[in-house]
Order: sequence, then structure tokens, then C-alpha cells
Amino acid sequence: MSSYRKFAYVYDELMEDMPYPDWIRFARTAWEKHGMPLTVAELGCGTGSITIPLVNSGFEVTGIDLSSDMLSVARGKMEGTPQGYRLQREGSIRWVQQDMTAWELPEPVDSVISFCDCINYLVEESDVISMFARTYEGLKPGGTFLFDVHHPNTMKRYNDEQPFVLDERSVSYIWTCDLDESRCEIEHHLRIFVRDEHGGDQYRRFEEIHNQRAYDPEWMKVELVKAGFRDIKVYADFEWVEADDDAQRLFYVAIK
Repeated sequence: MSSYRKFAYVYDELMEDMPYPDWIRFARTAWEKHGMPLTVAELGCGTGSITIPLVNSGFEVTGIDLSSDMLSVARGKMEGTPQGYRLQREGSIRWVQQDMTAWELPEPVDSVISFCDCINYLVEESDVISMFARTYEGLKPGGTFLFDVHHPNTMKRYNDEQPFVLDERSVSYIWTCDLDESRCEIEHHLRIFVRDEHGGDQYRRFEEIHNQRAYDPEWMKVELVKAGFRDIKVYADFEWVEADDDAQRLFYVAIK
């Protein structure tokens, strides 16, 4: 699983086009269908781009991430937001550094979410199974587990369409991939160039490697059932339509 070190500090700039409002909209629609939560745990919260808007909507959210650097950025965003984006209720957010395969809070929560393909960073089946079991234990009865993952075909598409290049004034990258087809596991190689903060045309270069694995959708459903979940549905690409092999992202809704 990636720990997002130096990458954490340029993550928001590189991911500014990510559809965070769509993830939030999907979650809210699921909650309207299955019960609106008060307490939410977000696994793989990253820099808080979903966490903070949820808190500002009145939810009590615990952001959980393995990377201390990502959590540091998240805290900085929370503390430095402009007046119109400040937290509405003191004490309605907390940040916790934990592995999602063994996460634990003092009390069960009403809903657990994990978006932005975080679960694809679990590259062993045993880790996914552990995370499902831990999440079941961390939910209140009737609670919802909402998450998205890349479809296996998306990993193949990444491999076919590489390399990916971004060339901006302040930050650039070259992104290449190596796919292990037998495991549907992909190794992302990122070479990132960040413009010196003091100006001029000097750039700092650093490299990171991130591994992700996609799993058969039916296997995922079976393991959710084994963990104790019920009423498991799989949707496609932010839409409330049944997923098929044309989906790029698979959205799971499961009930404890």
C-alpha cells in the first residue's frame, strides 16, 4: 500500500479535476435510500477533499489514512480554509493514522465510506478480507458501507494508454505503468517535477511507485457476504445503474 510521502504535498494540485462532488453526491443518495448517518468513518481520507465538505454539511466524520503526510495536508486545509468553508461544529472531525485493514475507533459508526479507489491499494486478497471484516465490526447494525474500486478492465486500459504526461508551469509529471496481468496488479511509476517555491525556472524532481490491484467483482461480493454484509449492490461510474464490464469504476453499497 502506498504511503504517499512527497506526493502528498502536490496531490491536490495534481488531482484538482477529480470529481469529489460526485463521490459526495453518491454517498448522500445512498444514505437517503438506506438511512442518513450521524457518524461516518472515511477509510483512505487522503487530504480531506471529501472529509471536510461532509463535516461542513453537519456530519461527524473520522478521517482515517495510513499516510501521516496526507493527514498533515488535510489538517492544514481544515485550519486554513477561508471563512465560508470553516467547520460548522467544533469537534465534528478528527484525523486518525491507521491501516484500513485493522482500523478501530472507540465506538461503532453509522456509515463507512472509502472512495477514490483507495481499496485498490490493498494488493493481497487477505488484506481486502481483513478490511471487510474490520469494517463490519466497526459499523452499527443497519449501517452502510460505501466504496468504489477500479474495474479490472480499467487497469488494462491504463497499461494500454500509457504513458501519461502533465506539463504545467508549477508542476509536471511523467506517469508510466507496468501491469501484471495474472494478478491484475499495476505498478505506477511517477516522476514528478515541482517548480521551486522561490521562483525562477528551477524544479525539484522526485519519484514514487504506487501499486494497485483490481479484483473480480463477483469475488468482492462473495467476500462481503462472508464478512456478514447483506443487500449488496454494485453500480457503475457514479450512476445508479447496475455495473457491467463497460464500467470504469465499481460502486458498492452494502448493509450490516
